[in-house]
Amino acid sequence: MAITTFGAIYIGSYEVSLKIFELSQRKQLRIIDHLRSRVGLGKDAFTTGTIGYEPVEELCQILKEFRRIMDGYRVDDYQAYASVALRDVKNAPFIIDQIWQRTRIRVEILSNSERRFIGYESLAYRPAFEQMIQERAAVVDVGGGGLQITLFTKGRAVTTQHIDLGILRLREKLSGIEAMVTHYEKQLQEMVDKEMELFRSLYLAEKNIKYVILLGDYIGEITKGVERKKEDGSIEAERFIKKLKKYQKKNTIELSPDAESSNEDDPLLLPSAVLYKRTVEEIGAEYVWIPGVDISDGMAYDYARNHKLFKPEHNFEEDILSAAKFLAERYQSYSKHTEALLETSLAIFDAMKNVHGLSRRERLLLQAAVLLHDCGKYISMMNQADCSYQIIMSSELIGMTHLEREIVACTVKYNSNPLVPYEELADKVDQQSYMAVAKLAAILKIANALDRSHKQKFKNVKASLKEKQLLITVEAKESLVLERGLFPVYADAFERIFSVKPCIKEKRLLN
Repeated sequence: MAITTFGAIYIGSYEVSLKIFELSQRKQLRIIDHLRSRVGLGKDAFTTGTIGYEPVEELCQILKEFRRIMDGYRVDDYQAYASVALRDVKNAPFIIDQIWQRTRIRVEILSNSERRFIGYESLAYRPAFEQMIQERAAVVDVGGGGLQITLFTKGRAVTTQHIDLGILRLREKLSGIEAMVTHYEKQLQEMVDKEMELFRSLYLAEKNIKYVILLGDYIGEITKGVERKKEDGSIEAERFIKKLKKYQKKNTIELSPDAESSNEDDPLLLPSAVLYKRTVEEIGAEYVWIPGVDISDGMAYDYARNHKLFKPEHNFEEDILSAAKFLAERYQSYSKHTEALLETSLAIFDAMKNVHGLSRRERLLLQAAVLLHDCGKYISMMNQADCSYQIIMSSELIGMTHLEREIVACTVKYNSNPLVPYEELADKVDQQSYMAVAKLAAILKIANALDRSHKQKFKNVKASLKEKQLLITVEAKESLVLERGLFPVYADAFERIFSVKPCIKEKRLLN
């Protein structure tokens, strides 16, 4: 049985870690070493917008040692990711270059959605997770720079929201008043309450959450000793909240020994306790589950999935479509027209597969674009295309990379607007992605043209490619005069991109 040794390096806001795994094709993942070192990158990042010389020097020394350890274990492959601490600083490109020159480790900076998805992957291989999300569940992933809440129902993600309430960010915002007040924890709680109450009012109205699943920093340390009574390993929420309330009555120094922290005067334990407690209270779940995994575990599972070592039971693609549909419904744009477009656009995509050269993944992005193509009308009927673009780019669709979200948003935008030259989009997409946008938008335009009246005048759409002609056959329930009249405008754009002429073949249904 082949075994792959994999190293996962994660550069966080206040900690750098290395986990070394053994991965086998029997879906077995074994941790063989785990190292963690404190580096205060986030403090500089969140206060000055740059990271100074000393933290960078310390980071490079740690990574050089990580490189030596990985060589000692003879790792077959590694991945090194950095979080918000590097993503949001002005000198990030220079830091990444210094790391490579001095350690020969290539670091990739993750977007927020990519970071959260990798953490989420660490859950998807656990049977308890699949059971919990069949009911209403919320995954709360807390980091140094922010927290992410993803809501699930009937086994699918419906929305994910990022909130700037990370442990270190919260600490830095209030560091100036800590010595000025008697009850510092109350100021922490006020900061958390403002954001969490807004989230609850917008996304949790009439939603009874049974499970809240907690990922992130310090959660394992501050919940040691809490008895797990349920068979699935979860904790009664009341018991969890009661435990954390005790922490809020103590100052930072008193908190650490009780939490059995390795750092006895860690100033981040109190913000952690407040943040976790208020999040669980506002979500109002019955049970809390702490699976004990972190971003490094997610990196290992992500590597195994991408290299076809593991195949998760959970369908991540369905999460993307579920979240896109929820977003469309939120902006009152999901309709029978949307369902008709899904059928038509996928029929065209599949018929053109030998011409467009797009992958199964682009087919998924087309589905997401169809679901979201009208969402901007909620804001402006006049500027629907631009508003749709902004809505999509401002929303977290967990499971998509930032580039994929850009492809979807541009596909929607240029479904309505004329496609601009690549040079005008070069700062957003590469040439390959630009071609994907052009092709997906052309397909969506043709599908849209066939239901221009939004009356679904036909059914049973079939598409077939015959030489240089795409024949779209429909069974019409009523006259398609409007659609036929407007079709040539969209057909010309399609033909310019694919060198294939689309034609409508109408079969009239007998009454």
